[in-house]
Amino acid sequence: MLTRLTEIDGNATPLPIENLDTDQIMPKQFLRIIDKAGLREGLLYDLRFDAAGEPRPDCVLNQTAYRGARILIGGSNFGCGSSREHAVWGLQQFGFEAVIAPSFAEIFYSNAMNNRLLLVQLDREAVDVLMQDAVTHPAARMHIDIEQQTVTAASGRVFTFPLGARHKQMVIEGMDIIDLTLASLPAIEAFERTHFKRHPWAAVL
Repeated sequence: MLTRLTEIDGNATPLPIENLDTDQIMPKQFLRIIDKAGLREGLLYDLRFDAAGEPRPDCVLNQTAYRGARILIGGSNFGCGSSREHAVWGLQQFGFEAVIAPSFAEIFYSNAMNNRLLLVQLDREAVDVLMQDAVTHPAARMHIDIEQQTVTAASGRVFTFPLGARHKQMVIEGMDIIDLTLASLPAIEAFERTHFKRHPWAAVL
């Protein structure tokens, strides 16, 4: 049984790339599998590795200072491009539990929340502050309170982010769309009984 997730606390990796699309996040050669195995290696592969397959030392994801980071700070329109849940799964397998950015692609947003990857949308000024904290102080810890919908920077500054009630419940309780629908099953069945009692000719045998 999944435990409730109400807080995410840890250091953050700065990735100031605008319009980072899902093809970059999880390249096509890693989409040949039908499960979630091994996607950690594919995450942002062309950014992390050179043509010979050697790690790029200048890539922030390869730097020891950011190893084990639970939060990724990105640019606007994060996750644009094709719809592929593999991008979300790869981010999670790498260790990220939340992504903070000024904006997200709509389909990516839905895929992420459906898989319990928290997406935090803040205005550009707030993201710039958090990005600078992560660049200047790699070990600095940030705190995300999902119930209160706040991000607390290492400096102590607090930023509030929007989060719909449905997505909030999904992240905290570890529910996907099917789980959310099943949680309303008693209400659905009650409606069905009332509907067919009023309109018996509509019942399907």
